[in-house]
Amino acid sequence: MERKVFQLGDIVQMKKQHPCGSNEMEIIRMGMDIRIKCVGCKHSVLIPRAKFEKNMKKVLRSAEENAES
Repeated sequence: MERKVFQLGDIVQMKKQHPCGSNEMEIIRMGMDIRIKCVGCKHSVLIPRAKFEKNMKKVLRSAEENAES
């Protein structure tokens, strides 16, 4: 299975949506645990990397694309 590629500042789509209704999250901290922030309500959550990789569907907007624009 191919590892998912993501980096700090990416906007990612999760399998389950946040209680506010948005399923877009921004990666704001990376390490053994990953802190993500809901794009809709700005609530942040710290989750283990393995759980994040399992629950992430895809990268919607890369931080590199945002920097170039």
